[in-house]
Amino acid sequence: MDLNLYILTANCARELIDVDLFAEHFFDPLHASSAQSFPAPELIVLSLQEIAPIAYSFLGGSYLAPYFEAFVRAVKKATVEQWNESYVNLVKDHTGMTGLMVFARADISYKISWIDMAHVGFGVQEMGNKGAVGARLGYTVDDDSDKTVDLTFVAAHLAPFESGLEQRNLDWKSIVERLVFSHPKDIEKDSNTDESTALLNHRRSSSHSEDSRRDLFAPDSYVFLAGDLNYRTSNVSPLKTDIVRFPRRDVNRDDPLHYSHLLKEDQLMREMRDGRSFHGLTEAPIDFPQHTNTPTQRAKRQSWASTLTPNGNGRVTAGPAGVIESSSSTVHPGPSDHRPVALAATISLSHAEPSTDHTDTRSKALAPFSIDPSWKSRRDAARQKELVVGVFAYLGLTWEGNGLLLASTLGLLGAWIVLRSLWEV
Repeated sequence: MDLNLYILTANCARELIDVDLFAEHFFDPLHASSAQSFPAPELIVLSLQEIAPIAYSFLGGSYLAPYFEAFVRAVKKATVEQWNESYVNLVKDHTGMTGLMVFARADISYKISWIDMAHVGFGVQEMGNKGAVGARLGYTVDDDSDKTVDLTFVAAHLAPFESGLEQRNLDWKSIVERLVFSHPKDIEKDSNTDESTALLNHRRSSSHSEDSRRDLFAPDSYVFLAGDLNYRTSNVSPLKTDIVRFPRRDVNRDDPLHYSHLLKEDQLMREMRDGRSFHGLTEAPIDFPQHTNTPTQRAKRQSWASTLTPNGNGRVTAGPAGVIESSSSTVHPGPSDHRPVALAATISLSHAEPSTDHTDTRSKALAPFSIDPSWKSRRDAARQKELVVGVFAYLGLTWEGNGLLLASTLGLLGAWIVLRSLWEV
């Protein structure tokens, strides 16, 4: 028995997507690769960065709802056209400007027996201008409620720029230390969790300790981390003239100007290989250029900004390494200068037998860092700062906020005039 997943990461450039355009190209990776016969996946996962302007992202709730709803409509349209299948949106959550959505094929949605959520910010003052949001799902195998496969999905947006390498590695450290999955008793206290998600949560039975299942490297869990990871193909910024050299897809692969040669200096591959970041994870071979001109990109955006080196901003990593049976990765047009990246993966559930290791040695061996005991208080404090920043950004940077501020000012001015006239009488 296999479990098929389709995971897509996209930087939304803080704009509402064009639903029809996004749906039209949503499954381009399957059409352009050997995965053309890929069946309708059981789960579809979206990792979304810069999902909306900072005011709406930090305030969340109804302010962010239209941006999530646009993706719901796009996925519905794309899946009906591709397979004539219906999907249910199970997860719709965010940490600041980074969003995570999980869809289950309608006929198997009942197999998702529980969902745990996790949030961490590592932007300014640990707020969510950069951060990660995670969902851990229990997928019931063979309709046996006592046997589930743990699936962990993480959407992340790490520090930018060539000079931000060390900060990106620290962001990864923050994910391991502070992306802690909340059990139902914690979810009840977490106002940042979507209500529809919380309804699916209930305690699962396990031979492992509860603490071991709270971190990223839980025993027996398949982990998929996707996002705008911002690792570059150079440690220094490019010269403006470099834009005429890279990337090139219209030359022979042996040509030194072919885009594949950029990967020789890829920061993420190097940091993973040297054990400094993304421990225990791997990614499918990159056989596509990320920054190329496409007719669907907005004219105001360049496919390769002259201030940035070509890079694999959108990346999908997975673990444990070597367990996922097959995968393919490619791209399709998107709204920003970062083209979306997709991964089609198949997990053989014959590998999904639960571990009998009651000491959780596998989790301890894989986890490069321990859980930060102050993870919750740090996130709560950062969330309060997000709300304050969100209010000020809403008042100062949005038309609605400007109108509200103007109306309030005029109201106060009118009240002062009335009171003054009464005093004079």
